Amino acid sequence: MTLKKLSVSALILTGLNFTCFAQNTASLAISNDSKLTISKHIYGQFAEHLGHGIYGGFWVDKSLPVAKQDRIRLDVVAALKEIKIPNLRWPGGCFADEYHWRDGIGPTEQRPRMVNTNWGGTTEDNSFGTHEFLQLCSLLGCEPYIAANVGSGTVEEMSKWIEYVNSNSTSTVAKLRKQNGHPDPYKVTFWGIGNESWGCGGSMTPEFYSDQFKRYASFAKNYPGAPLKKIASGPNSDDYNWTDVIMKNIPDWMMWGISLHYYTVPTGDWGHKGSATSFSENEYFETMVRCLKMEELVTKHSAIMDKYDPKKHVALVVDEWGVWTDVEPGTNPGFLYQQNSLRDALIASTTLNIFNNHCDRVRAAALAQTINVLQSLILTDKDKMLLTPTYHIFDMYKVHQDAKYLPVQLTSPDYVVDGKKLPAINVSASQDSAGKVHISLTNLDLHNNITISTSLKDIKWKKVTGQILTSANITDINTFDQPDKLHLINFTGAKKDGDNLVVVMPAKSAVTLELE
Repeated sequence: MTLKKLSVSALILTGLNFTCFAQNTASLAISNDSKLTISKHIYGQFAEHLGHGIYGGFWVDKSLPVAKQDRIRLDVVAALKEIKIPNLRWPGGCFADEYHWRDGIGPTEQRPRMVNTNWGGTTEDNSFGTHEFLQLCSLLGCEPYIAANVGSGTVEEMSKWIEYVNSNSTSTVAKLRKQNGHPDPYKVTFWGIGNESWGCGGSMTPEFYSDQFKRYASFAKNYPGAPLKKIASGPNSDDYNWTDVIMKNIPDWMMWGISLHYYTVPTGDWGHKGSATSFSENEYFETMVRCLKMEELVTKHSAIMDKYDPKKHVALVVDEWGVWTDVEPGTNPGFLYQQNSLRDALIASTTLNIFNNHCDRVRAAALAQTINVLQSLILTDKDKMLLTPTYHIFDMYKVHQDAKYLPVQLTSPDYVVDGKKLPAINVSASQDSAGKVHISLTNLDLHNNITISTSLKDIKWKKVTGQILTSANITDINTFDQPDKLHLINFTGAKKDGDNLVVVMPAKSAVTLELE
């Protein structure tokens, strides 16, 4: 997939004058003193049976005039392969705890239908099931992450599902998989033991859930070549007691990770979350305050985990995150379809910087969600497809996957609105296996360019190149009539100054630099 790239000077000619605002300054120091790796699984994605995420997104009608393998849409696959998505979480979400896997195997015409009670009351025909999902992951070249049904399922059901996909034995369940067209085991290692067990997954207390986890996990068996990474259903946002109880009651050897779910709701009011496309600067500011709360959440949950797991065996898995706005006018409120603006891209870059900087504990995550739902990477309309601004952030940030983490020390000016302030700049950095250094910077200030003077300790480099995502307005979006309004362009606002790096960050922009 080829993305259009222009120089910053070309942008100025098209009306984006980066030099018309006052300039502030920031200082940044980047060290090479680290043995940590930024796990590629931080860049994971999420596909739930919700709205047009699966049906009409990944899995389309046979008559739709687009390239397909079976009913998997291949232009979507190509776009996601371009950004190297490392994992895909499925089938939910809240849907996971009402999903019974046996309904989604065997001849399609014989699969039972069900009502999706969580998302719009639609009829689910189960045409997209285990084999279809794992075929999709194979086409994407990513690892599957399956969320098992704890809320309305049984231990046996989960145990047999794992056996079905991972066992190469002659058991009845393994033979059934072979009869359904896949002789070899799939070797799925990422398994969530329930989802949001504090809420839609069963309204459990942490004490009750931790006992259930131990029970279910005891029967989640390893098969040859597929050691399980069992992920406990973790807290909702700032429920620190949930994390404390789970970490206290479940031995660290029994779980690979504990999940954390947090959504950036622009207004903070779940009844009226705010528009995805029409908002004031004050509303933008409050949204970014709520986005930055992720730093506090990760820090405090990690501190609790450190108390019980000082060697950091257990990963913090932020497997639902992103901005959640009101749905687009005229769309089904149960389908959670929202547009995606430059604001949402800056939420993505800021959040990924937070995860990168906490890679000692955050070792997997999943944006909610991949297509047509919430903060999507991709939007579709019949045969049309567009890449959102958030997609371009993931494209720009893919250089950090499995790269060496480089610690950063940042002194940032404030972005001030009506006397309230937040740090204008956020950053993360890494070094890849070829020795190239990548620095990702976000400027949240809507008005001011910011000059960043960067010291690179013990890092040798000769030249710098970069990419930028920005636009004239923070509310700008890509549409099916104008799908490339926001896209990556070449960035020329960075230069070498002796041993230091000087970067002029345009207002409301995200930049990734490459030093070599």
